[in-house]
Amino acid sequence: MRKSIIAVLFAVFLAVPAVDVLAADPQGPKVVVSIKPLHSLVAGVMEGVGEPQLLIKGGGSPHGYVLRPSEARLLADAQLVVWVGHRLEGFLEKPLSTLGRKARQLELAEELESVLLPVREGGSWEAHIDDHENNHDPDEHAEHDQHLWLNPLLAKQVVEKTAAVLAEIDPVHQQQYLKNAARLKERLDKLHARLSTQLDPYRSVPYAVFHDAYQYFESAYGLNAVGSITIDPERRPGAVRIRELRAKIKALNARCVFSEPQFESRLVATVIEGTGAKTGILDPLGAELPAGLENYFLLMNALADNLVAGLRD
Repeated sequence: MRKSIIAVLFAVFLAVPAVDVLAADPQGPKVVVSIKPLHSLVAGVMEGVGEPQLLIKGGGSPHGYVLRPSEARLLADAQLVVWVGHRLEGFLEKPLSTLGRKARQLELAEELESVLLPVREGGSWEAHIDDHENNHDPDEHAEHDQHLWLNPLLAKQVVEKTAAVLAEIDPVHQQQYLKNAARLKERLDKLHARLSTQLDPYRSVPYAVFHDAYQYFESAYGLNAVGSITIDPERRPGAVRIRELRAKIKALNARCVFSEPQFESRLVATVIEGTGAKTGILDPLGAELPAGLENYFLLMNALADNLVAGLRD
């Protein structure tokens, strides 16, 4: 009798479909994310299941980044890679075609192409300083600005896309991903409402940026950015270029010119000297902020706070 019961149980066990080893892994899938703001959003979706790995840590820039051996190994082991796209993180194109070819890729510029904004060119908007750094096809997504994470409403779509892909890869934790995504989208809605209220009094105030990286932030809150004065922070402009930049700032009648952390403060002071403009700092990547779940919210609140500080009378 006992033998027959064991035999029946064994037969039932064999009849049950095998569960993917990944789905049963308590650590969750091996996920690699390119930049801090995206890593924060992906970490929020994966909370309670596992932790994604961040490629670009500290103050590293995705423009022209060089992978370390340890980061190359992360890509080789990855089951999912989340990145913006070729135009922003051109350094990933070749490694993903070799090291990361087994991984599922969530290329957000491709997934969200229909809602992306065009790159601003001509007039007061100078070419992005990174346009010449990527060696991919210049026509591929070249018409779209890829700083898409700077609008919380687009960040909600990033969360949705990430949760959907993770649920496919790791169906055992599907409900956890969807639950996390719903909670995260609610937080993003509240963030958007709070920033809208904070920035509303400054919608008409003109300002300029060094690097045209904030179009999605400006679009989300109706801000009055009037132009960019792009220069390479690695190369000090000559006297002629400085005169040109000063003339441009005066012509734009910008109350404040916002640089980024990598720009030397003395260079910024030299460029705006005699223009009447104040100077401030905006950081689209949160380079000096800690990575993790709260990074995205810290980044967006810091952008709003720093913008207001620069635009106040």
